[in-house]
Amino acid sequence: MTSLAGLQRRYADRIGSRMAFLLALALLPLGAISVAQSHAVLREAEARSEAALTGETMRAAEHEVRLIQKAQGAAAALAEVVRPLLATGEACDNALQEVREASQIYEVVGFVGNDMRMTCSSIGQEQDMSDSETAAFALRAGEPLLQVNPTGRISGKSVVIASNPVMDTSGRQLGVLAISLPHGALIGQPSLSSGQVPPVLITFNGAGDILTSSAGFELGRQLLPRDRSLAALAGESRSIAFTALTESGGERVYSIVPIIPERLYALGSWPAGGEAGLWIRTLPAFALPSLMWLACLLVTWLAAERMIVRPIRHLRKAILDFAKGSRVVDPQDYADAPQEIRQLAEAFARMTDTILHDEAELEDMVHQKEVLLREVHHRVKNNLQLIASIMNMQMRQARTPEAKGLMKGLQDRVMSLATIHRGLYQTTGLTDIRADELLSDIVRQVVNLATGPGRRIAVHTDFGDVRLTPDQAVPLALLLTEALTNVMKYAGAPAGETPRLDVSLRREDAAMAVLDVTNSVGIGPPSPETAAMGTGLGAQLLAGFAQQIGGEVRIERTETRHSLKVRFEIRPLADAEARNETDAESSAAAAS
Repeated sequence: MTSLAGLQRRYADRIGSRMAFLLALALLPLGAISVAQSHAVLREAEARSEAALTGETMRAAEHEVRLIQKAQGAAAALAEVVRPLLATGEACDNALQEVREASQIYEVVGFVGNDMRMTCSSIGQEQDMSDSETAAFALRAGEPLLQVNPTGRISGKSVVIASNPVMDTSGRQLGVLAISLPHGALIGQPSLSSGQVPPVLITFNGAGDILTSSAGFELGRQLLPRDRSLAALAGESRSIAFTALTESGGERVYSIVPIIPERLYALGSWPAGGEAGLWIRTLPAFALPSLMWLACLLVTWLAAERMIVRPIRHLRKAILDFAKGSRVVDPQDYADAPQEIRQLAEAFARMTDTILHDEAELEDMVHQKEVLLREVHHRVKNNLQLIASIMNMQMRQARTPEAKGLMKGLQDRVMSLATIHRGLYQTTGLTDIRADELLSDIVRQVVNLATGPGRRIAVHTDFGDVRLTPDQAVPLALLLTEALTNVMKYAGAPAGETPRLDVSLRREDAAMAVLDVTNSVGIGPPSPETAAMGTGLGAQLLAGFAQQIGGEVRIERTETRHSLKVRFEIRPLADAEARNETDAESSAAAAS
């Protein structure tokens, strides 16, 4: 309901709609006078058309109606004649046989008693009618009826049955006298006026059952009015004419004529607008004032659409596309538009040129800043690698395991920082880092430093597609370095087996992730160098890095397993973008 009201308001607010509305008010008195004058003419034309259609229906149905009326009259007369003959047996059959032969069209003439048995008939044989619904209905009705049976009980043909109750002298019903007429004999050539289009003619009884159809029963049903049943039309006591849609959606003109009220009706049907639809031809006389009025409104609306609305619509589309980010501004031809709209289009073109020029300068500045940031990260990475190399040289000169262990732990942390900065300058936009790429480098680097010819470790990694902000990626990488160093202190295994190290980062849900570092083979004695590192600093660093990423460290140790898990919340990437924007604004303010 709200959307419909909004749509109506949208069209009502248009220039063309408002101009058409004002013109409609100006033309309304003239249109009202024309409609009032045409109304009387229309009424008279409709009355004449209905009378003409009724006459055409009567002429078209003359053949069928005559035969059906004759059969119903014969059934009423035979109901009186057959009563004394019921006990005579063969004499009763012969009498009904003579009636059938004299008519030349009756299929069967017979008497059906209350016991549903046909004891007297034109076929000369007694018949059990207990399975005949038409016979049962006629006995229950107790009055003259017209029925249709697509498959006659005796003849096997499609028949119309005229029945009349048979009463004894006391008024008690003995049965019914029924006469069946084959449909083939009822369908005749309609008698029409000269040049008249033949109608589809249908006769039906008071219950709405089709008795005959000049177009066949199937097509006749399809041509019936969609919104009016034959049973409802059978209640009409006078002739009527109307136009309605058929079951298939076509429009036709109908005329209903009661032949025998409540028993027999004739329906004539013509295509709407055909020769038979006489009153349809009076419609232009009524519609002419309305058509002229609508034509004036249409011309006004089209003029407003072409001269005003269309140029404004094009300009509006260009503005919306530009506002949504499209920077392809197609030139539009506003030569035929009013001067005010041309001036507005020129102002928009100048504005877009200015904005495009400013955006190009801003993009160039952003690109330069990005290049500088990448260069900074690259140089920091090189400097950290240089420091790690110096520390490696110093570590070779160390004489005690404690000094070598401390130097090695410090070197691992420096190399982790270098790996992080390499990931930063290789990341487009500098707002997010792929955790799988960064952590894979960290694991490979730490394992390479911790292994050698005499010490091998089987490493298995499983990193999910997790993207982190630099503020989370840096402490997470440092935490992983400390965790790997911590776990590999105890990376031993039984003889003949290679220690196994499992490292994984997976999402628990949309906002949470878990880092898991596990030595799942066994615990061996740490080397002298790694034992010297057990100062407690690693545990402090793990707790500090976990706090920076918003997580908590959980360590599990068993006889065959050493595991470290950190569960933390993934920060939205928009936080890094907002921080970059804030830093840029602060830098700009400081520069100014």
